[in-house]
Amino acid sequence: MILAKGKLYGEEEREVLLARLEDEINETRVRAPLRSETVIAALDALGRHIENGQFDAQLAALGLSRRTDAVRTATAMLRRENLEYRLHMELGMHLGSEYPLTPPNGSARRICRAVPLGTVLHIAAGNADGLPVLSLAEGLLTGNINLLKLPQADGGLSVEAVRCMLEIEPELADYIYIFDTPSSDVVTLQRLAALCDGIITWGGDAAIEAVRRFAPVGAKLIEWGHRLSFAYISGYEDEQLELRALAEHIIQTKQLLCSSCQTIFLDTEDMEQVYAFCEKFLPYLEEASRRFPQEGIEETAEQTLRRYLDEMVQAIRGRAADTRVYRGEFCRLEACLDDNLVLSGLFGNCPVKRLPAARMLPVLRREKGRLQTAGLICAPERRLALAQRLMCCGLVRITRAGDMSESLCGEAHDGEYPLRRYVRIVEVEP
Repeated sequence: MILAKGKLYGEEEREVLLARLEDEINETRVRAPLRSETVIAALDALGRHIENGQFDAQLAALGLSRRTDAVRTATAMLRRENLEYRLHMELGMHLGSEYPLTPPNGSARRICRAVPLGTVLHIAAGNADGLPVLSLAEGLLTGNINLLKLPQADGGLSVEAVRCMLEIEPELADYIYIFDTPSSDVVTLQRLAALCDGIITWGGDAAIEAVRRFAPVGAKLIEWGHRLSFAYISGYEDEQLELRALAEHIIQTKQLLCSSCQTIFLDTEDMEQVYAFCEKFLPYLEEASRRFPQEGIEETAEQTLRRYLDEMVQAIRGRAADTRVYRGEFCRLEACLDDNLVLSGLFGNCPVKRLPAARMLPVLRREKGRLQTAGLICAPERRLALAQRLMCCGLVRITRAGDMSESLCGEAHDGEYPLRRYVRIVEVEP
């Protein structure tokens, strides 16, 4: 399925559409720039349609509802007040507005303007609900023409959402092209990339490496790769409250997000404290598992298969003796002797390891460039010092443990303001 200029086409029309795509893009680019107000009004209306239940059937097909946290977060990000706040916070100027520059020391005067990159290709991943539409929204907010490659698990939700938005604001039709192209079709992706000034990639290392191989020289690569996040515990402010919040975070996010807790680190050298923590924390994890059960038999089966496959791999590699396993109902903790930050077994399966604050920097820097969120649990008087040390290690978000995946409007994404990456700063001498 292909959506081009507001119309749906079958895959049999792909070659014809690709052959005329560059001419259509060029015709759009020479027009007056797309106004931010036009985009904001359309996105705000789309969000309200989602909240009012227009997409309940499509969400249900993906195992979601408009009351799911991820969907509520996505619709909140589409509200007018949030979009206007982001433009102000991230760009600091209205797109296309002119600002005079008068440098010191008698330098020549310039007129400065933020303008779109031009044409951007979004290669969306399927691990975050609503991601294709949110990525597309960023491209539209910055005035770009957007080519969107859908993830395999989209289920038609993005196309229906975009069609709804185009009914609200037909002017956006010339700025959106959607292709249901598989990642294995490298030839088509190369042809799309050749038309673009920027390529936005969401996904793991393999996906990013694949894009780097076919991206044309000169195209700006905007990479949002997978990140690792963890909880760090060095004392407590309110032990029961904080451990309950961490357990609920682990279970509710299923550890599928870049901001999900993948490993729990304790500020200790004593392995006995790790064992004692696992015994203490497991009941909290079991309670959260009962409060927030898996949504269906498929997820329960996947969780069970992951757990037993992981145990088999450990046994084959001879590592089972290095790990003490604490099994609960639909959850599991592993007390490990090593100190590596690793991806968890997901779905309530989490390793627990020692990491004294004095060794934090050399250990965490092994994953430099991949660190995102630290959920910090500690005594109040230690919070500032430990947060400073985590920043030095490369973390870009330091939160309370229960808030690791909470999204705030206008916050940086992986340490950067996204909208800044989708524009160029042009200086003109009057």
